[in-house]
Amino acid sequence: MRQAHPVERAVGMEYYVSGSDGVGGHLRREPAAFGVREIEAFDVEPIDAKQGAYPHVVFRATLSGWDTNDFASVLSDSLGISRERVSWAGTKDKHARTTQLFSVTKVDPAELDAIDLSEVEIELLGRSGRPILFGDLAGNAFEIEISEPDAPGNLDAVLDELAAFAGSASGGGEDDGSTRIGVPNYFGQQRFGSQRPVTHEVGLAIARGDWKDAVLSYVGNPHEREREDTREARRYVTETEDWQGALDRLPKRLGYERSMCHRLAENGTDESEDFQEALAAVPTNLQQLFVNAAQSYAFNRILSARLERGLPFDEPVAGDVVCFADIDAPDGLELPDTGRTQRVTADNVGTVRRHCERGRAFVTAPLLGTDSELADGEPGEIERAVFADLGISSADFDLPGEFHSEGTRRAILLRTDLSVERDPLTLSFALPKGSYATVVLREITKSDPADL
Repeated sequence: MRQAHPVERAVGMEYYVSGSDGVGGHLRREPAAFGVREIEAFDVEPIDAKQGAYPHVVFRATLSGWDTNDFASVLSDSLGISRERVSWAGTKDKHARTTQLFSVTKVDPAELDAIDLSEVEIELLGRSGRPILFGDLAGNAFEIEISEPDAPGNLDAVLDELAAFAGSASGGGEDDGSTRIGVPNYFGQQRFGSQRPVTHEVGLAIARGDWKDAVLSYVGNPHEREREDTREARRYVTETEDWQGALDRLPKRLGYERSMCHRLAENGTDESEDFQEALAAVPTNLQQLFVNAAQSYAFNRILSARLERGLPFDEPVAGDVVCFADIDAPDGLELPDTGRTQRVTADNVGTVRRHCERGRAFVTAPLLGTDSELADGEPGEIERAVFADLGISSADFDLPGEFHSEGTRRAILLRTDLSVERDPLTLSFALPKGSYATVVLREITKSDPADL
């Protein structure tokens, strides 16, 4: 185990579990070098099914160099509809070639088929009675090239350490040439903002009921990785709280920040509700992301504390809460079902450990919300200490509208069968939904997160 990069520590990822030096190098030199394809889990009816019963048109899009949110905005503009009528299962990064599912409500399929956007391929699949929602996929398959690695010979030592961290659960091996590896199931850097990791700060302020601080954390709060004109505009906001003046200074590309400022300039800032309304001016998925990022930051902190204490990730100790494997998961994909949980006690710990060894159960930690029940014993001590340090509790997530969250639990260990091609150095693996390829790649490269 070794200390992580400072930018990673700022979002709760305190350590690498592999002590060996990484291979270095860069990712995403071009979108095609970072390939992502959704492992789909969404049923559709034929495209000629009745629109009244199946108003949502489902299509598969392959995007090169497109952020998912940006694509949704351009697509809705092209169709002349509200962006809220475009839905998808998982947000993907701009610097990649991604293949993913979308649905659009009440449109003519012919209009979708006629869309002509650069670096976009659209394949109509059919209709559905409901929109695609976040989580409507089993996982993602990755094929990622590491460009210009500094020390590719370090790879084997890192993989050996990650294989040990994975524990004894079966998978990979000589038959297919892959290696079963494991890493902490951290939320990756992009969850918090790849260049400016602040979304968790916004979410924590919301959970504490400080709506003004939430707005200032998002609109102000300059970061050293941003362009100078952006930093200057954010500094102006922080120092003056002049929302009309901020509109004159914030670059046009910062549309969400500008929408908040516009709302405040119109409505005033006399009450906390004014700032709450300003935050509600952004798209609903971004509102959810703020709170989700706060939950994710706390989760990362819990995993780092568990590493510090030397508690295992591949098997439970008394006090843990485990979830069981999704019986409908595609072959070869470990997919935790967080709706089926069990507390681990001194009496059943041996039995539950055997389930974990066989890949039938997974140790979890909480994503805090109104319905969260914390672990007992030492794992529970860790959870309570992190939440106390952050000044949040379950009741704080009883929030209005899209900011509300009931919470859930999440597996703390991420395992996958990883295959390697050496020239060029290319890694292929699949991950369950909600897990991040970058938390695998950070262990292998040990590079500045900006290169991931």
